[in-house]
Parts: sequence; structure tokens; C-alpha cells
Amino acid sequence: MSSTAGSGLVSLVYTSTASQPFRETALEQLLRVCRRLNEARGITGMLLHRDGRFIQVLEGHPETVAGLVDIIRSDSRHHDLRVLLQEPIAERRFPDWTMGYRVLRPGESRPSGYRDSFADLDAGSDIDTTVRALTELTLWFRVRARGGAARRRERTSVARAEAEEA
Repeated sequence: MSSTAGSGLVSLVYTSTASQPFRETALEQLLRVCRRLNEARGITGMLLHRDGRFIQVLEGHPETVAGLVDIIRSDSRHHDLRVLLQEPIAERRFPDWTMGYRVLRPGESRPSGYRDSFADLDAGSDIDTTVRALTELTLWFRVRARGGAARRRERTSVARAEAEEA
């Protein structure tokens, strides 16, 4: 999905709390359905989940995003939905994803000077912190997604070479 400047798009970021613990398989199943529906609605974005908390970025036309937030708000699988940021955007941050997703694991080793952008975004203390945290998480997510795609391409190339040798 692509967009051009002046296209009337918005980006909305919200947090919520899971009503019950989500297993990774349940999240993956939910994502399969959401990706299909989001593609039909023209919605792109990113979903992060950690310790029972969700942070989601939704991108699309204002009416579509607002309607989707109403649906999400009434979903019994989570509560305490708070919109942290809603802003017009000239182009999508996630143009090729109907919903990017990555599990953030607690306890992973952190580099020196590490800041917890997830916690900053979840706190929603001020607009500058929210925008900075969203930018950092977006960059982190894109780098990880590219790395995963590169590893898949490498495995496919190795498998092809092995098949040709056999």
C-alpha cells in the first residue's frame, strides 16, 4: 500500500492492556484475521506486545481509523485503551505492512545507553516523548524485519544450492 502527500491519511498510536494473558499462538491467529481485514480497509501499521500490554500504530484514512479504534475499544480481549497520538501524515511509515508484529521479550541484553521506548510510549507522558519513542520503535521494527527477510532469503538460497547439488 502506498500513499502520496496530501492523501488525507492519519497515524494513530494507542496502548491497551490484555484482559487475559495472550499466548504467542493466539496473537498470531488474531494477526492473520486482522491483516486480511486491514488490507481490505486500507489500514497499515505495527503491533507490539509485552507483558500483557499492547502498543499499536494504525495508519489510514481518518474515518476508517476512527471506526477501527471504536471496534478495538469494544473488544473484550483488552481494556484501558488510551490514544497517545493522532496526527495527519503525508505518507505511511508502514506502507507494505497490513500489520507488522514483533514480540518484545523482557530480559534481552540491552546495549549501553539503552532506553525503553516501549515504556516511554506506554507512559504517554508528553507529545515529544511519544513521538520520539514511536520513531525509535518504528526504526527498530523495520531493521528487525529487514534482518529477518535477509535471513529467509539466505536460507532459501542455501536450500536451492543444496537441491541443485543433489
